[in-house]
Amino acid sequence: QLKLVESGGGLVQSGGSLSLSCAASGFNFDEYLIGWFRQAPGKEREGVACIARDNGYTAFADSVKGRFTITRDNAKKTVYLVMNNLKPEDSSLYRCAAVPLTGPCPMRDIEYDDWGRGTQVTVSS
Repeated sequence: QLKLVESGGGLVQSGGSLSLSCAASGFNFDEYLIGWFRQAPGKEREGVACIARDNGYTAFADSVKGRFTITRDNAKKTVYLVMNNLKPEDSSLYRCAAVPLTGPCPMRDIEYDDWGRGTQVTVSS
């Protein structure tokens, strides 16, 4: 059974950094595109970053470009989202998602089939 488990969230001061992990199990990880999404209370879910099957293509929301990086280790079945220079507006529940597609990864949540439960990120001002 496909499973995604996020970790690494927490409370950090503005300007700080966090590294999130998305650990996968139960499927052929290297055949899936992975995306990170976030949703704050009262707001729509937003695509943050995504990565293609082989690290060759990545995409980021404009709001995080230059501050966040995304990588994957297919041997460890894990995707990492490193978040630097965090801002209070980055506070949200962060979830990773997977879809068995090739090519560039999509940034729309409706393109993804399977989701983790999420990890909370809170940035204090």
